[in-house]
Amino acid sequence: MTSCLILGAGINGLLPALMLRQAGLEVRVLEQGEVGRESSWAGAGILSLLLPWDYGPQVNALAQRGRALWPEWAVHLRAASGIDPEYQRCGLAVLDPDRRAEALAWCAAQGETVAPLPQVAAALAGTAEHVLWLPQVAQARNPRVMQAVHAAAFRAGTVIHEQTAAMRLLTKGARVTGVETPAGVFTADCVVVAAGAWSGSLLSESGYAPQIAPVRGQILLFKAAPGLLPCVLYRRGHYLVPRRDGHILAGSTLEEVGFDKSTTMEARLELLDFAYSALPALRQAEIVRQWSGLRPGSPGNLPTIGRHPVLENLYLNGGHFRYGVTMAPAAAEMLLHRMLGTEAAVDPEPYRWR
Repeated sequence: MTSCLILGAGINGLLPALMLRQAGLEVRVLEQGEVGRESSWAGAGILSLLLPWDYGPQVNALAQRGRALWPEWAVHLRAASGIDPEYQRCGLAVLDPDRRAEALAWCAAQGETVAPLPQVAAALAGTAEHVLWLPQVAQARNPRVMQAVHAAAFRAGTVIHEQTAAMRLLTKGARVTGVETPAGVFTADCVVVAAGAWSGSLLSESGYAPQIAPVRGQILLFKAAPGLLPCVLYRRGHYLVPRRDGHILAGSTLEEVGFDKSTTMEARLELLDFAYSALPALRQAEIVRQWSGLRPGSPGNLPTIGRHPVLENLYLNGGHFRYGVTMAPAAAEMLLHRMLGTEAAVDPEPYRWR
């Protein structure tokens, strides 16, 4: 195998592209729109499962491996691109946690640090009895992450074709022979589908289409004074995420509306109600914008990472749902294990293409 064609230029397409280039392969990436402008850009960048004790061990294993790899990747991406992805360990305050005893038991068993609430966070989050403080949770700024990965992959020699939608996989026997696009047919020794919410429809004729479907999430962005919010706040499905420059994200909705990326007044009011109740000072902050993204939803939040059951040169890296950025380094590591036989730190069996 000397060449690879990757369909999708989000985090789970470009990070493997960069790693495959570093392994010596010729890599091309086809992107139907602009690089990294779908769910990789739209999310909040919390580098952890939200309430990890609510997820199964396979989802946790991949997310925890991603968390472990992100500090090194943040340094590498900044050095390779000159762009700071704004990785920072800011901590997560879970307000009014349900099943607190179960959560504490999970944290103790998994080595997740639970600490007394620091004074700077207590002033915002309330008393310790109503908060679970996880100081090791980190975040990165999604748009900066994508800009850094894009620049690093480009500088490494990855060829990226924007506005080039993959229309159909061309096959012969047990192999993919090419990918049909409006710009012509592209060929390579292997093909990786990493098209996010569009992966399922792209693979619908392959005989083993994965259960990946779009789930819309809407977010509000505020501009406040830097330092107003020192950590991530989470309460019953919603969160506030602070950036270094004072921007604060309020998210997010979970909506099964197909490929509709429009924003709604209903979601705006829902997010405003949460944001103002969790952090009343936001009432004085400017509302900058509202946007939405389409997550690649999958059963049990479990991604598929591996080779097609029949087509021997077709691979999938998809279905990461809410945690594409969190899992990205671990998913890329596992994909390279499947493709090149490199070492995988997480057992790949639960994520194989079924």
